[in-house]
Amino acid sequence: MVTIQDVARAAGVSAMTVSHVLNDHPHVRSETRARVLQAITDLDYRVNVAARNLRTGRTGTIGLAVPEVDRPYFGQLAAEIIAAAARHNLKVAIEQTGASREGELDALALSRNRLYDGLILSTVGLGPTDTDLLKVDYPIVILGERIFDGPVDHVAMPNVEGARAATAHLIERGCRRIALVDGGAQGEEVNVSSLRYAGYREALDEAGIASDPRLVAPTSQFTMEGGAAAARRLVDDGVDFDGVFCVTDTVAIGVLRGLADRGVRVPDEVKVIGFDNIAEGAYTVPSLSSIDPDHQLMAGTAVRFLVKRITEKGKRREVAREFVSRFTVVARESTGTVDMITHRT
Repeated sequence: MVTIQDVARAAGVSAMTVSHVLNDHPHVRSETRARVLQAITDLDYRVNVAARNLRTGRTGTIGLAVPEVDRPYFGQLAAEIIAAAARHNLKVAIEQTGASREGELDALALSRNRLYDGLILSTVGLGPTDTDLLKVDYPIVILGERIFDGPVDHVAMPNVEGARAATAHLIERGCRRIALVDGGAQGEEVNVSSLRYAGYREALDEAGIASDPRLVAPTSQFTMEGGAAAARRLVDDGVDFDGVFCVTDTVAIGVLRGLADRGVRVPDEVKVIGFDNIAEGAYTVPSLSSIDPDHQLMAGTAVRFLVKRITEKGKRREVAREFVSRFTVVARESTGTVDMITHRT
């Protein structure tokens, strides 16, 4: 087996210099780095990851647990997390929780068993009553909704603020009968659906527009199929509406399909806006207006928070940090205009 000392001799440098190159140390001259990398290639040197982990107590891998990997939003988010982690020389292992409490607890258990140096957890199933389960002795960052108290770092979506801005955008475009296609949960439980519903109601109240329960079209899942079915149901039931705020872009793409199925023209007869600004929204017909919560900023902040927790492990912990992302109203063809308005929260 080729050793780091063999590489050092072949490159004419010290073993410490080889280590600096392997760890991407910034203070290695480019000529030296090239010579070491060539020696690594020529000798087919492979890093003994297990031995390094034993020495450092770290794996060089963080976990990312998301509800569903086949949703465009979570795919986009994962790509940003991977890019942000790479800037810290970290790899990312992705777990799918199935949008369930049990799946999220399993992801916590994997991190607890030290398969990862830390975990970024996008929560859907866990709720405020599960806060004590997040009081753990290893690095964790919660990504998503502002529903937990306690000593856990949190990178949050601007749910209420973004939903209020989306609804206000429709009102500014002349809509007065605005439907909401959401997850159907406006009860006591705090989640993405209830938070965005709150923002929707706030915008109506601020504009002096009375809410109408007939305009709330629940869908059991945040899917295109669910959005299409909700839109067809609104039309078939004879509900009068001239705008639709969708709780996610995936749902909104389905709504565009459902309205087209019923011959309703967007944006001429009904204007539509979503939330998340997934890449696919720019290519629908018409292109989809949306709320962009700045995925890159959220991902970079989550990774930075986690790296800080990893490096301070065993030291006195700082108080939990909370970050709420800024957002942008991205106006496209589905609301009859093309514009971008940035909001900082």
